[in-house]
Amino acid sequence: MSEENKKLNTEAEETEAEVKEEAENAGCGCESKEEAENAENAGCGCESKEEGEKCCSDKGSKGDGCGKKKCGGKKHSEELEKLQAELSELKKQRDDLQDKYLRVAAEYDNFRKRTSKEKEGIYSDAYADALKQIFPIIDNLERAAECEDGAGVAEGVKMTLSQCKASLEKLGVEPIACEVGAPFDPELHNAVMHTEDPELGESVIAAIFQRGYKRGDKVLRFSMVSVAN
Repeated sequence: MSEENKKLNTEAEETEAEVKEEAENAGCGCESKEEAENAENAGCGCESKEEGEKCCSDKGSKGDGCGKKKCGGKKHSEELEKLQAELSELKKQRDDLQDKYLRVAAEYDNFRKRTSKEKEGIYSDAYADALKQIFPIIDNLERAAECEDGAGVAEGVKMTLSQCKASLEKLGVEPIACEVGAPFDPELHNAVMHTEDPELGESVIAAIFQRGYKRGDKVLRFSMVSVAN
């Protein structure tokens, strides 16, 4: 729940407590029970019990036309109505915010599910595109395997290798530059052997065991090499 919604709930609870407190003043609207007891003059409206007895005895009968204002019942009734109106407004604002919160939560959940599904679709499409580049290579290898002429097999293998390179280029994959005598780069090369060779410089490639590949700046496979000196 948001901080604004929590704040509105707190204000609503405080206002509701004030309304209950106002309503607990014995129905007369006095600010305290002591004031209400002191003003029990059978409707004469005097501010205290002693003043009421004196005032009413002067008039001849208790509570008969002393002319004093009644003990604030109307005033506190208006305050009570005002507090109740404020409470209703706060509850309405809280309900509106709660509704907005639930709507946003539902929309986010739908967005998350939709995005996840789209990612799965993108991965499946990319996977299918990569496999489509491999199928022609398999076809050429099958033809080479059926060939009985040794020279024909060699030629078929060369054609297949050439097609492999073309397929990798279509996928954005390129071989990592790697030559004997070139400087060793730990970001691109994987040294599996160390050798001493006076004819080579320091920390240079002495032999290449396996070519590496990369796509853009991402290394797919490091070149496996031997490093000299």
